Amino acid sequence: MADVTHIFGGAFRPPVARPVMDQIRDAMAAAGISPPAMIQMDGKLHRFQTASKGKPGYDKPGWYVFHADGVPAGMFGDWRSGVTQLWRADVGRPLTVEEELAVTRRQAEARAARDALANQVADTVEAIWMQAGAASDDHPYLARKGVAAHGLRITGDGRLIAPLYSPDGKLSSLQYIDADGGKLYHASGVTRGCMWSVGVFDSADVIYIAEGFATAATIHEVTKRPCIVSYSASNLVPVTEAIRRDYPAARLVIVADNDASGVGQRYAEQAAARYGASVIVIPVPGDANDYRAAGMDLDALLNPPIDGWLIPADDFAAQPAPIEWLVKGWLQAHALMMVHGPSGGGKTFAVLDWALHLAAGREEWNGVKVRPGPVVYLAGEGHHGLRGRVAAWKQHHKADRLQMWLSREGCDLNTSEGRHRVIEHIRALPVTPRLVIVDTLHRFLSGDENKATDTKSMLDACAAVMREFGCSVLLVHHTGVSDEAQHRARGSSAWRGALDIEISIVPGKAGALEIVQRKSKDAELLQPLAACLTGVEITGWVDEDGAPVRSAVLEVTGAAETEKPGGKIAEYQKAFQKAYEHGGRQRLDGAPYVTREQLRQTLTGFGWPAGTVRNNLNVNQGKLIGSLVLAEFIAPAGDGWVIIEPGWVAVINVTE
Repeated sequence: MADVTHIFGGAFRPPVARPVMDQIRDAMAAAGISPPAMIQMDGKLHRFQTASKGKPGYDKPGWYVFHADGVPAGMFGDWRSGVTQLWRADVGRPLTVEEELAVTRRQAEARAARDALANQVADTVEAIWMQAGAASDDHPYLARKGVAAHGLRITGDGRLIAPLYSPDGKLSSLQYIDADGGKLYHASGVTRGCMWSVGVFDSADVIYIAEGFATAATIHEVTKRPCIVSYSASNLVPVTEAIRRDYPAARLVIVADNDASGVGQRYAEQAAARYGASVIVIPVPGDANDYRAAGMDLDALLNPPIDGWLIPADDFAAQPAPIEWLVKGWLQAHALMMVHGPSGGGKTFAVLDWALHLAAGREEWNGVKVRPGPVVYLAGEGHHGLRGRVAAWKQHHKADRLQMWLSREGCDLNTSEGRHRVIEHIRALPVTPRLVIVDTLHRFLSGDENKATDTKSMLDACAAVMREFGCSVLLVHHTGVSDEAQHRARGSSAWRGALDIEISIVPGKAGALEIVQRKSKDAELLQPLAACLTGVEITGWVDEDGAPVRSAVLEVTGAAETEKPGGKIAEYQKAFQKAYEHGGRQRLDGAPYVTREQLRQTLTGFGWPAGTVRNNLNVNQGKLIGSLVLAEFIAPAGDGWVIIEPGWVAVINVTE
């Protein structure tokens, strides 16, 4: 035999395997099973709790059989989740033929022990079910849920019994429900893929699938169609698979609970995607039973009317359907719209001007017809400045009362909680809004505006608000950072695709701005308008030093010239303004101030090469700094520059 001791420094050391108990626990954890505190390797089947939560008497779906002699081996699993896994120890070397045979024999013994217990449990639950009496509809749990028994049975101690049948029709386990709604499965009963039906399947063209019994019973009582009880969210996938296999032509509808974790909806969508079902998520927190108990129309939710959804083309084209406008040509009724512009560029002033014309009952805006009506302004930021802008507009336009309501803060509109909050608060108003404004989109979006999935959830939320109140929704959003992105909204391209109206607010010099319509899906694009911000000293308003408080209002001055690229000066001005904003909006002797380092960091953030940044910061080479100084836009001050161009200074002072 060859001498291999030198490989280990003169002394042979075989591979060292990890402790057997650690290997077992790691294998269970990898299979999604929480291992028990104590593991016995005596060749017997042991059951354990996988989700005890400290509840005494909780069922024990976890099980294992392990042998310690020879090479440790065995089997473990979870009856509820359906996990079954063979296991043998890693002893740090290849097994001999004899050891492999011994391991195979031990695993076969473990499998036999598991099957024997499962059969024993099946016989036990069969006997319990057959001997139990029928439950009454006046059982405390059923009375509280407002549903009938539908074949439930009852134990001697008053608990309801619901059966769990495997896809092949075998009774595998039972669920016990006490008067308070506490639920337990029969110990060691198989539940994975098991189900029960409320209602008969004779010629069923539509089959509903839900989680709990009370939910399924509610759906059946409302729709008169069969509903499958899957007993848990994780069971929706295998149960849907079995129903689809047995009823390939039926329309399967999974009614998902609306829970904070989103687990029910997630499993429902998985099952629907795999097996061709549709999903209806309860629109408010809770399940279908909670929805009906709250007085909601569950039947309308599950069976929306389809009469008249498809109409003949001749009828469709027989009558004209003119566009309805809130502000003729600019803001469309029953539409999704967006106004975007750079930070501090005046977009909120423009949006407020439209909104307040509607809310104040004005009949005209810039010579075009206005259809007045209530407005809801969901304000996610800038409440202090917004208060002054509304007050300035009322004073300037001599408006007395406004039919407009503003939110105190933002919320995640594209979550079920946020959508519910917005809809319920609007529903509680004495009027129905014609326009709902979301300012800004970023403050009301949970997620990433660049991701298509988050964009879709926000668009769905806007559509829900529009359906609920028959109104328009106007999103206020920012433009991108780069110069070429100044004429489009920041984020996913899906935003623009979904819009009926898209408008840009483009700032210019000396407080001027342009209102540019980028998209009008159902009408011709309008000529851009020129506008400016006019300062207003608000009567009776003073700051902490007793000085008058000023704000501004938008005034349209006429048609704008055809848009022209701003050239390098305009590009440099925008870069300098971004540096001012990113640098914390510093002031030097009251003037907007940018340090050299802040400007360098901003240009670097734009992706400019280091050499280009260095040249642009050099006055003598006539790049960014030299051009802006010559144009009298900025002047040197300290370790940087102040903005001196009056128009830009006025815009900054008004918008901050």
